[in-house]
Amino acid sequence: MSIIVELGDLTQIKCDAIVNPANSYGFMGGGVAGAIKRIGGVEIENEAISKAPIDVGKAVATTSGNLPCKFVIHAPTMKEPAMRINAENVKLATKAALELGFELKLNSIAIPGMGTGVGRVPVEDAAREIVNIAKQYNEKFKKIILTDRNKEMVESFKSFI
Repeated sequence: MSIIVELGDLTQIKCDAIVNPANSYGFMGGGVAGAIKRIGGVEIENEAISKAPIDVGKAVATTSGNLPCKFVIHAPTMKEPAMRINAENVKLATKAALELGFELKLNSIAIPGMGTGVGRVPVEDAAREIVNIAKQYNEKFKKIILTDRNKEMVESFKSFI
């Protein structure tokens, strides 16, 4: 199985692309997006904004700045910044990210827990949706990395593999 689960920092993973659980405007304020911008550089946010609006269920790729990956795939889980969402949005964002990764012919993609911060999706619900979609794309990538700094998220990923 090409799905790997690991505790770690998304911004440090060497792979073809990492997924940013974005908002439709491309603004990268806090959480995962803020960390990507802080480490990768503001040019990632500027490029994402230039491709906005990005509907929930769609995704766009940008360059990765100083990150060790080739691309950042911005897959909105929410329309507005800091919106409360449900697990369906996590499902749509995960599918959009993996579909774009497949279209770009990527070999490896890293996905964090999505929607569990400001979106307030329960960790278990988000993990279930992310893993279920990742399983559908398992044969299309050499490696799908499900990662998070939150141990509860990582354990939830593992429970659905």
